[in-house]
Amino acid sequence: MTTGQLTLGVEEEFLLVGTDGLLSRYGPEIADASEGEHVEAELKTCQVEAITSVCRTPEEVLTELTAMRAELSEAAVRRGLRILPSGCPVMPETEQQEITPNPRYLRMADWFGATVRSVATCGCHVHVGIPDRETGVRIINQTRPWLPVLLTITANSPFDGADTGYASWRYQEWSRWPSAGAPPLFSGLDEYESTVDSMLRCGALMDRAMIYWDIRLSERHPTVEFRISDVAVTATHATLFATLVRGLVAHALDTAAPPPQLPQTILRANLWRASREGLSGSALHPVTGEMTPVQSQLDDLVELLAPVLGEDLEFVKAGVAHLRERGTGAARQRAAYNRRGELIDVVDALTGK
Repeated sequence: MTTGQLTLGVEEEFLLVGTDGLLSRYGPEIADASEGEHVEAELKTCQVEAITSVCRTPEEVLTELTAMRAELSEAAVRRGLRILPSGCPVMPETEQQEITPNPRYLRMADWFGATVRSVATCGCHVHVGIPDRETGVRIINQTRPWLPVLLTITANSPFDGADTGYASWRYQEWSRWPSAGAPPLFSGLDEYESTVDSMLRCGALMDRAMIYWDIRLSERHPTVEFRISDVAVTATHATLFATLVRGLVAHALDTAAPPPQLPQTILRANLWRASREGLSGSALHPVTGEMTPVQSQLDDLVELLAPVLGEDLEFVKAGVAHLRERGTGAARQRAAYNRRGELIDVVDALTGK
């Protein structure tokens, strides 16, 4: 199987800020003003989400993401605002962000309390088409060891009012949810469903849409959904991430070997390390278990996926070279800050000002 046989879709969440870089509450208005169904309001009124159509090639994904980012930016500018592609707010926020007045979101706020009130993070979610849910669980089991490497590619949230010391602080913030983090190793679909049922019964999930694992089965589409990523600093980075995810799914479908028996505790620790240092750091290698530079792990991932990437291989190679030349979102944010030590410079760099 090659990746071209699998459908692909991407969802990107963005923060809405004013000219001063502080969060704005006009996300629902921006979503309502958009044409079609590809822009939606999010949990917080300072957020908005853009959704591609079902795509077949990286070029289609890149074209749609670029166009949607431009549309959102234009809609924001008309209101004197900016769309911020960052996993966390950059500037220090003194006011609590409002919950979008959607009945489901309000129930979440009531039940989960400060977890909802304190989180204003933005991710990138990639959907890949699958034949059935049992196959989806097999894909989760096979691909989960590579989650730390995937996290580093789009790590884009080093600031949250100050430098957090992390490349992806969003991942740490999002991990507060009881249903977030690395998925367990499942024996099959029955265990997946029984785990979800138990989480629902104990109240850790309010509904099935709150399955927030880094990889999950979609409840709305016949897809497996990767939720590990920060919103990328550019559409190019997001497309590289999505293309590698689809490659991992194709590789898992072609693999007859049993899944790696990686304990969830070790995977969680490795994800912490990846969140801390990003692409410039080291982590446990998903195959050897040895501490290895993430840059080398990324090379190993591309080599592993080369047989299934097909026509996507050159796109991936060019994307990885661009990533190394220009730096991840976290590296770019810190470079912008280091020029003057001013957080507004980070906002300006991310919004193209």
